[in-house]
Amino acid sequence: MVASIDGRIDCSMVDKISGDEYYETLDKLDCPTQLEGRVTMEHYNARKEPFIATDPTSVGERSVYKAVDSDKYMVSVDTHGRLCWPAAEIDGVPLVCIVSEQVSQEYLEMLRNEGISYIGVGRESIDLSAAMEVLCSDFGVERLAVLGGGHINGGFLASGLIDEVSLLLAPGIDGRKGQTALFDGISNMDRMPVKLSLESVEAVGNGTLWIRYKTDYI
Repeated sequence: MVASIDGRIDCSMVDKISGDEYYETLDKLDCPTQLEGRVTMEHYNARKEPFIATDPTSVGERSVYKAVDSDKYMVSVDTHGRLCWPAAEIDGVPLVCIVSEQVSQEYLEMLRNEGISYIGVGRESIDLSAAMEVLCSDFGVERLAVLGGGHINGGFLASGLIDEVSLLLAPGIDGRKGQTALFDGISNMDRMPVKLSLESVEAVGNGTLWIRYKTDYI
């Protein structure tokens, strides 16, 4: 993740204060499969028009469809199935959509027709732990880079699924009220913070710090 020094990650803002160091350091992390949340996917990869089902009746059960075998995937997290896709791949990497059991049958049919894999787990919201188990058992994913946004980062944090934090602290300040933070959206106000153990700090690019931590869940 890239953040301003006040911890904000708005895409249009961080694009102005960072450069190629994001992709250069991501390559060094050796994570062939990568995951992004709905907002980030909508900003960079999905079509702008949302999917609207004529029959919104939810599937109501766990569902998994694997369209293609690959040694790496690009994973989207989209609870209710709103994103439409221009292709079954992103930059040549097969797409996998993670949705909840609230998704409509029409949306899953659309994905199958487009040759897009999906994992539907979790009755009210996505069960991230179960989704990661399916990614491992059915898709062979053993190492995954979670690339945001803040709410999906917060969801992985709350589920105890983050082993390492790799942060590019870019030389800029956002400061705008209400902007999403690096980790955000956790509603449990009594939740204890996750402690981190510093692994390394390196200056990269033009004044950016690459900071790596290991997590220590209490």
